[in-house]
Amino acid sequence: MIRTTVVGSYPVPAWLRAYPNRQHLRDAMALVVKRQELAGIEVVADGELGRFDVGHPETNGMIDYFVGPLSGVEQDLTARQVEAWRSRPGLGYRSRPAGVVVGELGPGTLDLAADWEEFRPLTDRPKKHTVTSPYMLAKVLADDHYGGLEPLTMALADVLSAQLAQIDADVVQVDEANITGSPEDGPLAAAAINRLLASVRAEKAVHLCFGNYGGQTVQTGTYEKLIGFLDALDADHVVLEVARRPAQELAFLAKAHPKLGFGIGVIDIKDNEIEGAETVAKRIERAADVIGADRIRYVNPDCGFWMLQPSVADAKMRAIVDGRDLFEGR
Repeated sequence: MIRTTVVGSYPVPAWLRAYPNRQHLRDAMALVVKRQELAGIEVVADGELGRFDVGHPETNGMIDYFVGPLSGVEQDLTARQVEAWRSRPGLGYRSRPAGVVVGELGPGTLDLAADWEEFRPLTDRPKKHTVTSPYMLAKVLADDHYGGLEPLTMALADVLSAQLAQIDADVVQVDEANITGSPEDGPLAAAAINRLLASVRAEKAVHLCFGNYGGQTVQTGTYEKLIGFLDALDADHVVLEVARRPAQELAFLAKAHPKLGFGIGVIDIKDNEIEGAETVAKRIERAADVIGADRIRYVNPDCGFWMLQPSVADAKMRAIVDGRDLFEGR
């Protein structure tokens, strides 16, 4: 059976934005979990609501939630540091770095286990916990300490790996949305991600997409150049943006090592249109024809739902389940 899941994020409820506190956060998590259950999603997430920060709503906390609490990082930047940042290529979607590394990195007040413990008792269904890749985090930090991308990336990996060792989710997923535009860094990104995956107790997943800032594609690469990166991952499956990608890219993915399973994106999250079950089933069938039905472990949206309205996200989740059922002949 192909299982249904989400990538991670869900639209932040308006009342949580207006009055954020711990009780409202727990209530919002419970609401998001219940909506996934009602849609029929089998491996659920917490909507990544614990990351919500009114100061950085545009990224759903995918970056700032992780780097802000770290010791060795400052977020008050000088004009020189900002100017140096803006001269770097490929980062036009951020006018400022997430912070500047001024000393040896440590966990500081980062506590991934705390949000996991809030989520854990809210459902009996299999649960997914997500974390941003250390390579992606390193690419959005200014560095005045380590002197290079590789030592900075591996230092971040060490911090996050220790945090993940405390989390016993059914699936732990590392999210990477930058390597798709910088495939030449594949060996470094894979090494850093594998350091995280070595701490994971259960199923290991890596999510790749081409960016989802305000519903816009950020990276301009292709999967063709990422096969070496995929083959280097110590993951059980990869969760991929597919619905919005050119159909011919499935042939590239079919070349990945047979050990690697796939979570196929069958829902376009950069579009408000609700896909019908027939559309989703056809997308699964097309992927099965090219990469093999036995390699499809999950079907999922291309990326997180954070930019959509809740009603749209809910309908798209139902479409995933209905399309999977139609494909499997239920």
